[in-house]
Amino acid sequence: MSPAESWPIASPPEALDRGHAAFDARAWSEAYVALSEADEEQSLDAPDLERLATAARLTGRSAESADLWARAHQAWLSAGDEVRAAGVAAGLAIQLLVEGEQARSGGWLGRARRLLDGGRRDCVARGFLRMHEALQTAFGGDPATSREMFAEVSAIGERFGDRDLAVLGRLGEGRSLIRLGDPTRGMALLDEVMVAATADEVSPHVVGDIYCSVIDACQETYDLRRAQEWTAALVRWTASQPDVSPYRGSCLVRRAELLQLHGEWPDALEQAVRACDCLAGPPVHRAIGAAWYRLAELHRLRGEAAQAEELYRKGSRWGRDPHPGLALLRLAQGRVDAAAVAIRRVIAEAAEPRRRAADLAAGVEILLAAGDTAAARGAADELSRLADSLEAPYLRAMRAQARGAVLLGERQAQAALAALRDAAAGWRDLEAPYETAQVRALIGLAHRALGDEDTAAVELDAARHAFAALGAAPDMRRVDQLMGQTESPEASDQLTTREVEVLRLVATGRTNRAIAERLGISEKTVARHVSNIFTKLDLSSRAAATAYAFQHDLLPATT
Repeated sequence: MSPAESWPIASPPEALDRGHAAFDARAWSEAYVALSEADEEQSLDAPDLERLATAARLTGRSAESADLWARAHQAWLSAGDEVRAAGVAAGLAIQLLVEGEQARSGGWLGRARRLLDGGRRDCVARGFLRMHEALQTAFGGDPATSREMFAEVSAIGERFGDRDLAVLGRLGEGRSLIRLGDPTRGMALLDEVMVAATADEVSPHVVGDIYCSVIDACQETYDLRRAQEWTAALVRWTASQPDVSPYRGSCLVRRAELLQLHGEWPDALEQAVRACDCLAGPPVHRAIGAAWYRLAELHRLRGEAAQAEELYRKGSRWGRDPHPGLALLRLAQGRVDAAAVAIRRVIAEAAEPRRRAADLAAGVEILLAAGDTAAARGAADELSRLADSLEAPYLRAMRAQARGAVLLGERQAQAALAALRDAAAGWRDLEAPYETAQVRALIGLAHRALGDEDTAAVELDAARHAFAALGAAPDMRRVDQLMGQTESPEASDQLTTREVEVLRLVATGRTNRAIAERLGISEKTVARHVSNIFTKLDLSSRAAATAYAFQHDLLPATT
């Protein structure tokens, strides 16, 4: 008999013990496998079915999780505990509502109500019934009523000592306050919610939903400081539990957005690619549209038009409008009329505030290029009203830039300078190098309009160097045209700072793996940098890259 044949097969209790241990250790995949094994041998009881349902959801098995919650509901009924059965039914109704399955959600909600005598029985499950109703009200666009309902949910949770319910109620109340135009009080409540999440005071399957909702609220209010803080916390949370699936892709999209803002484009590109990989499934997550769009934006900024256009189209297939990015791509391609037609349509349509600001800012740029100063002024004025309503530093900088650009288009150069200097200061405070460079180019044009060619040249040169460091090829070419540069710039000026670092290390004979270890980045990122270097410098091999580095004095001081 072989050694393998002599090994004892785990009995159901042993599988169950392993499942409990893995669940307590938050090793979700291991918990799912062990509890599923135990369930195959002998049907799990209600509490263990709840554990298995939780593990299934946290490992991305949403449909299976719903089936397991349904079994847990039946198990509680068989055990004679109608209140617990109603609680599971209400929780499942909420999960299905959030996932967009309205009909199934309504069916489970009706079952929970019936078990609780129409919702009159005072218990924790009644709080989850109220939570479902509050969510429906919020989704229906009535934040005043939903705020009151969420406050009631929180009170029920506090009364019965259910931390999940109390925290979820405060989360809903905070988001309702934001929708009511009170972001200060709303975000204060959400900060309190995040304390509970980061202190491990709520259930694992609730934590991820809280992170995503709070980060979503930060985007809604353009609160970049909080967005960065809580996104970093979400990344740490998912990193501590590698098996967690549903939140990983979405958090990577948010992280890519912040890295892009701070000018860390290679890292942003890597995060966006990872987000697309995570969300591609199976099953494909609906958030993949946002991931494709973010990846398209990075390619557009780098001048990689074909890749950007394909990615905008892929995002559109999953419900993400390709604009304003695609309209800005058309502008960069010189197709001003097409860009103007698209952005006018986008501005004419109602959009949620978090998207509206980007649409309006793009509208100002495109409509000015199209010579429609009056329409650009209208877009800038609406952007100003939006900034006034939220008072976020990001929106203030965007408002000042739009105002300065319009004043420049209206030939009020002196007034434009004041607004543009405010914009430049705002973007610098936000550590946004691309936007700062955009404004410096406009400042250069304002000085030129005032007859100050020397200062104009200084500002345009500074903008060009910033764009070169970022790898923003279309913007570099535009500034070159503004500066009247007819000679081709030095090819190495087209490389980003990181690409120059990689080129220098390639010239020392290092492999991609060795370069990755030296720079603390992934080998895949190094390969992408090498490809970009070859494309930008029109090289075909590492030997040619080494020769180029020698010819242009780009070797490191020591090798």
